[in-house]
Amino acid sequence: MNAMQCLEKQGLWADYIAYSKLIKCCISNRAVEEGKLVHKHLLSNGHEPKLFVLSMLLNMYVKFNLLDEAQKLFDEMSERNVVSWTTMISAYSNAKISHKALEFLILMHREGVAPNMYTFSAVLRACDGLLSLRQLHCSIFKYGLESDVFVRSALIDVYARWGELGHALAVFDEFMTGDLVVWNSIIGSFAQNSNGDEALRLFKRMKRAGFRAEQATLTSTLRAVTTLALLELGRQVHVHVLKFDQDLILNNALLDMYCKCGSLADAHGIFSQMRERDVITWSTMIAGLAQNGFSREALALFEKMKLYGPRPNYITVVGVLFACSHGGFLEEGWYYFRSMKKLFGIDPGREHYGCMIDLLGRAGKLEDAVSLLHEMNCEPDAVTWRTLLGACSVHKNADIASYAAKQILKLEPDDVGTYILLSNVYETSQRWKDALDLRKTMRDKGIRKEPGCSWIEVNKKIHTFTFRDMSHPEIDEITGELNKLILKLRGVGYVPDTNFVLKDVEGEQKEDTLQYHSEKLAIVFGLMSLPKESIIRIRKNLRICGDCHHFAKLVTETEKRVIVIRDHTASSKSTHQGFELSAAVRAGFPNLSSTANFCLNCSSFI
Repeated sequence: MNAMQCLEKQGLWADYIAYSKLIKCCISNRAVEEGKLVHKHLLSNGHEPKLFVLSMLLNMYVKFNLLDEAQKLFDEMSERNVVSWTTMISAYSNAKISHKALEFLILMHREGVAPNMYTFSAVLRACDGLLSLRQLHCSIFKYGLESDVFVRSALIDVYARWGELGHALAVFDEFMTGDLVVWNSIIGSFAQNSNGDEALRLFKRMKRAGFRAEQATLTSTLRAVTTLALLELGRQVHVHVLKFDQDLILNNALLDMYCKCGSLADAHGIFSQMRERDVITWSTMIAGLAQNGFSREALALFEKMKLYGPRPNYITVVGVLFACSHGGFLEEGWYYFRSMKKLFGIDPGREHYGCMIDLLGRAGKLEDAVSLLHEMNCEPDAVTWRTLLGACSVHKNADIASYAAKQILKLEPDDVGTYILLSNVYETSQRWKDALDLRKTMRDKGIRKEPGCSWIEVNKKIHTFTFRDMSHPEIDEITGELNKLILKLRGVGYVPDTNFVLKDVEGEQKEDTLQYHSEKLAIVFGLMSLPKESIIRIRKNLRICGDCHHFAKLVTETEKRVIVIRDHTASSKSTHQGFELSAAVRAGFPNLSSTANFCLNCSSFI
């Protein structure tokens, strides 16, 4: 810099290659003040450097996140090309100042500068709605860039972000895809939008087309497998992951997949073998243990993390509170909740409050749960209120249930689950008029309960069962075995819990309705089709009812089988609601102590 100052005093300038290297050096060393000196020197005495040098200065300010300085320099430039325009568009897009990015594209058009593939890739990220996205899509056609790899990838990502998966797939299918970047975008789009079936179909299609899966592809594919809880398919994807050995992101995805699929032995094996572990690794394993009923082990691992691992973050504490909630550890939960700010510098968020409300609800302290809910430093969402409503359903508190349900319906007026839970509470409390009024409201609004659906993987094939659907090719054998099994379970104390039937019918009809719940059919099919040593793993679209949970518990005891049922709340976007519901007697996971699984549905140990 001293040499540069000497040059400035003498009115001399170096060649522009030297300046470009100097600017690159400032960027790589985050030398902000030195970069400003270079800028000042280049413009001293009315000197105007070459456009490519000014563009490098512009890029330097953007890299330093000094957007005001970048804008000032941009405004002073007498000549601007596609690079300088794209630099500014990208800067505003990355800074989430969408209106400025879109405004710059319009100004670029007016100045007669044609955008290129990098311009559109940048501005697509700034789309603030479907209207602007469709307008940009038309502009892409106008400039003949619709087949460009980067533009197609960005288009797919943005359509998926706005939930337009059909349009994303149309963009993908429009041209022969010869680049892995586009494959990664389309597979990732479906996986991130919880459409695991389509993501896996595209992954298979990609493999048949001769493409080799890379880390990004496998991460998305594992996410799809996790959504569907397809353990055997997850193990097949694991084989591809082995090629990348100690990739941290992939190993974290594998760990999450095995935890969500209920295979703690595999998850523990992955965790133990990882040479590098970050906060995501530890948090995933802690949450996985808690989700599968090993709350004590989750808290023990958290203590190890505090000693040997990275500093816990927001998600880690959610997992810890989740473990306290599902283990019934009231004192420990209060301790971690009240001290998380002091111990870890983390302010309690909605998910932390949700876990505590769940913990208090399970303990029957519903008034305390309501008080804590009113103390929240943010507005409770529907999931938080639903947690309280679920606890009211367990403890049969109709007054608080009614209050919680009203709050949910303000946020989600047509939430069928809320109507059903509240109706069940009213019936249990013998508030028949309230229950009838609620059902009338449902009829008037056209609100109907989604049919229960369960699926199970047998011999690499998915078998689906829907309530009262008799289309399965072996349905006669299944219902015959189910009748025999129910008769056997009655001998050990099983009595169908008709509180979970939302119908004005007589007792026997109610029992008949319960008998054909989809998870019961899937369980029986698993008993018929899988070897005795195999775990029966079932995925369900709705929350499992208490009667089916009790049924599954008795089956594990009488048939000496392990059953893992994953219901829809495992896919919830709210962390404190994302759990595995294991209706099983512990299978004997290696390296884990002998604890029973804890079921959120009845707040008791199995």
